[in-house]
Amino acid sequence: MKKFADLTEREVLAVAISSEEEDSRIYISFAEDLAERYPDSAKIFEEMAEEEKGHRHMLLEMYQQRFGPNLPPIRRDDVKGFLRRRPIWLTKNLSLDAIRKEAETMEFEAERFYARAAEQASDVGVRRLLGDLAELEKGHETLASQLTQSLTPDVRAAEEKTRHRMFVLQYVQPGLAGLMDGSVSTLAPLFAAAFATHHNWQTFLVGLAASIGAGISMGFAEALSDDGSMTGRGSPWLRGGICGLMTTLGGLGHTMPYLVPDSWPNAFWIATAIAGAVVFVELWIIAYVRARYMDTPFMQAVFQIVLGGAIVLGVGILIGAA
Repeated sequence: MKKFADLTEREVLAVAISSEEEDSRIYISFAEDLAERYPDSAKIFEEMAEEEKGHRHMLLEMYQQRFGPNLPPIRRDDVKGFLRRRPIWLTKNLSLDAIRKEAETMEFEAERFYARAAEQASDVGVRRLLGDLAELEKGHETLASQLTQSLTPDVRAAEEKTRHRMFVLQYVQPGLAGLMDGSVSTLAPLFAAAFATHHNWQTFLVGLAASIGAGISMGFAEALSDDGSMTGRGSPWLRGGICGLMTTLGGLGHTMPYLVPDSWPNAFWIATAIAGAVVFVELWIIAYVRARYMDTPFMQAVFQIVLGGAIVLGVGILIGAA
């Protein structure tokens, strides 16, 4: 990679041309991705993409005047100090805030590049053009950081509603599915082991294995079930990670009490009582989250989750005591 200070004027202009072209494509990609979810923000990114194309034409005209029609094969990835842009396929289904932050970073870097390039240029015309572009990019940076403020209150309200829906789809839904599975499905093997052995350590090992195994299984199942391209549910591996982590935590919640040493008097009953209390709290938390984010009536959520959990718990105890 070349140092920025070692670039010739010809190479500086070539890097600028390729950078404007790439940034324009990225903004178009943002606009296409946001078109259905946030149409008004998508229009702003379309306008920014058109401006980047205009900058590219200005730079090309200056380059042709100075150096002719042939561009050297150099891009910003060949120069030290540039931040790497996300590959286009990693910008799909980003949150609106993440896209705005990405645009703000892009424009800040472009403004710094043009400002430094203008200082380094010896040709008056090139220096003036690069200085003007630095000011334009600075304006873009401000626009990118104020995209929300540039929209009307009604549009912001609509986008906030969409943002909430995307948050539920990408984070709450997989997390809740994992928490439900971890909290409920591990009850039967944990309490079956507890009442079969009456030994806390063996019960803890069973609960630990069940929790981690369920977390791995649920994580892969969630990640492989939907790549997010059609549903807009975001990165499959992020959802899978959230689902797997919450599944594991859901199982570990009522497994940890069985770390009570077997040497304690009534250790088994102490651990079981604590685990039962933890289960009760877990099930009510799940019911609350379902009512809060999934538009499920609270009492219906309580009936579904608490009753289901109680049945699984009872099955585990009966099997273990048999």
